[in-house]
Amino acid sequence: MQQLLPLYYITQMKSMLHHDAEAFLASYAEPRAAGLRLNTLKSGDSASYDDAIAEAKQRFGLQPVPWCADGYYYEEPARPGKHPYHAAGLYYIQEPSAMSSVELLAPLPGETILDLAAAPGGKTTQIAARMQGAGLLIANEIHPARAKILSENVERMGIRNAIVTQAAPDELSARFPQFFDRIMLDAPCSGEGMFRKDPDAIAEWSVEHTQMCAARQADILEHASIMLRPGGVLAYSTCTFNRLENEECIEQFLLRHPEFSLQRMERLWPHEVRGEGHFVAVLRKQADGSDTELSGPSRRGVSKRSRTDGRSRSAASADMELWHAFCSQSLPGFTLGQGQPLRFGEALYWLPQPTGGELPAAALDGLRILRPGLQLGYVRKGRFEPAHALALAVPASSAAWVQSYHGDDPLLAAYLRGETLPATSGSSGWGLVAVEGLPLGWGKASGGQVKNHLPKGLRRP
Repeated sequence: MQQLLPLYYITQMKSMLHHDAEAFLASYAEPRAAGLRLNTLKSGDSASYDDAIAEAKQRFGLQPVPWCADGYYYEEPARPGKHPYHAAGLYYIQEPSAMSSVELLAPLPGETILDLAAAPGGKTTQIAARMQGAGLLIANEIHPARAKILSENVERMGIRNAIVTQAAPDELSARFPQFFDRIMLDAPCSGEGMFRKDPDAIAEWSVEHTQMCAARQADILEHASIMLRPGGVLAYSTCTFNRLENEECIEQFLLRHPEFSLQRMERLWPHEVRGEGHFVAVLRKQADGSDTELSGPSRRGVSKRSRTDGRSRSAASADMELWHAFCSQSLPGFTLGQGQPLRFGEALYWLPQPTGGELPAAALDGLRILRPGLQLGYVRKGRFEPAHALALAVPASSAAWVQSYHGDDPLLAAYLRGETLPATSGSSGWGLVAVEGLPLGWGKASGGQVKNHLPKGLRRP
């Protein structure tokens, strides 16, 4: 593979690494590292979670990633993405080095956090796990197809307190000045650190491309600086090696913004660690000495409607009555966190709120929103039907009934294909189908059978 590398790129790396350059170039002949990160949001039923993790560690031969407490290496033949654990959101398949930036960002429960360039969702889901369901997370991706994948991963991992947006950085900075406690910016880059993982990226590389990326990164950083509150923390990361997109980008930003200080800078090199290339810089915005509580969203571009779809308070109250009736029968052990109901057509969502503050539904007007919080379900002709997202966001113990199977059980494979299951004695109405106590989706029991409500797009052939 080393023969595929552009000559200028090799010269660049020799200039940067000097006597380590040969070891770096030799790493291209080594197999890449594969990793996954356990999803602690699934630990609501601690016994089931612990048992599933123990089984996963043995089944996939997991070995710890040194810089991430929940990160593990696995051997490629294990294929954990094919196991029902993956569909249940027990873990996220993630390149090991990419786990480092959120660890350095160090999110805390209750904070208001932005993942500015979030797809496919590795860092978003890692942040959400650190937040433990408390606070507000906005995950943004400007590209439509990638934003859809991001939204799907937020759903699969059972995240309740995230809003997924598809917006340009300037759209967000106009609405959310000084709004976030922490911002993760995994900047679009030239991807030099991905050459071993994705050889096609080599063909896209050029000096001009790195220069274009650096200019784009500088622009995105400007908008990130606007949205970070005084005293807040910004983590900037890339999966590339050159100094132009990394150290020099940060140096130029600090010259333009003396209110920021560099707290830490880290590089992971593939010839030194078991992982691909990654760069992280952690910056802190100086507190201005005034009240540093979160500012509210700017009203620029916000319509005059009090709710996104203009529905009345009485209509929202009627929706919640249906929701509470459903919970009393089918989810008696589940409670929602801080938030407010929000309707998009027939879909009912629970819009999360920042701790000690407010995010009005009207603040989202005009933005492309893929997921305005946790989707609870659908309100159709005066009845409530639960959403698949809800099944993945609740612990199995909160449901009226659960049919749980071992990962290799043929009945579980039948459920994942969309087939009807035999009901256990006494099951009636809505309940959960699970793999070893981890919910996979809804079923509706009647007449000794469980009708399958796994979305058709998620069913296996």
